[in-house]
Amino acid sequence: MSLSIGYSPCPNDTFLFDAWVNRKVESKLLVSSQLADVETLNEWAATSKLDITKLSFPALFRNLNQYRLLAAGAALGNGVGPLLISRVPIDASDPELTNKKVILPGRSTTANLLFSFAFPKCMNKSHRVFSEIEHAVLNGEADLGVIIHESRFTYAQKGLHLVKDLGTHWEEKTGCAVPLGCIAMKRSLGALAAEQATSSMQKSLQYAWSKLPAIDNYVKEHAQEMDESVMRKHIELYVNEHTRELSEKDIEAIQTLFSVYCRIEGIESPETVSLF
Repeated sequence: MSLSIGYSPCPNDTFLFDAWVNRKVESKLLVSSQLADVETLNEWAATSKLDITKLSFPALFRNLNQYRLLAAGAALGNGVGPLLISRVPIDASDPELTNKKVILPGRSTTANLLFSFAFPKCMNKSHRVFSEIEHAVLNGEADLGVIIHESRFTYAQKGLHLVKDLGTHWEEKTGCAVPLGCIAMKRSLGALAAEQATSSMQKSLQYAWSKLPAIDNYVKEHAQEMDESVMRKHIELYVNEHTRELSEKDIEAIQTLFSVYCRIEGIESPETVSLF
């Protein structure tokens, strides 16, 4: 039996999964992959479309009855958060900022949650695929944009301005690393399959790390015309020791984000939550 697995075409995901899905390492689980942008994956989780899937943390929180968090594969760390940018310089403390139009990645993304955490009074929001946000701000479709992934390496070259680092704001206010995304698996598949999936990701990641600084063609062909130096920066930033295995502090950071998610969504936060 082959399990379905979904992740984004971004270099951090393809770097992580290449060796597993292309059978360069041994695994007890056969998987067939489906690539989609993260918000599409977040939406699919509501219908349990995939057996194993990349998710933004708010999407995991929303679907904890169906999916469990896996202990490997997470995008989490310090200095990795989304950035609020603008076409013209804007002071983040300007009270008029709350009235400005903002374009963000999808509603279930961690970027959207972290923006709401930093600017709870900003309500003039719209959403679109993350790769379109820089262009939309440059075109004047919005005053501000929240960017993620490789855009953090390219926005300044395009003449855009940093308004606020939402990840730094999170770290300063909570003392926690920034939990961005994770790999989740259907609870119905059981604990043994979850352990096997975690092991497979760790083997796949170790294989990819052993090949650096070379980047496999699988990563390049999905990288949407990205310069190889940007791919490498992307991987170095988002794939780290937290990706190999979540620590106790990482889990505390995720639980802190869950509490913030519940507060912003108006949900009563349970005393304990079963992530795994």
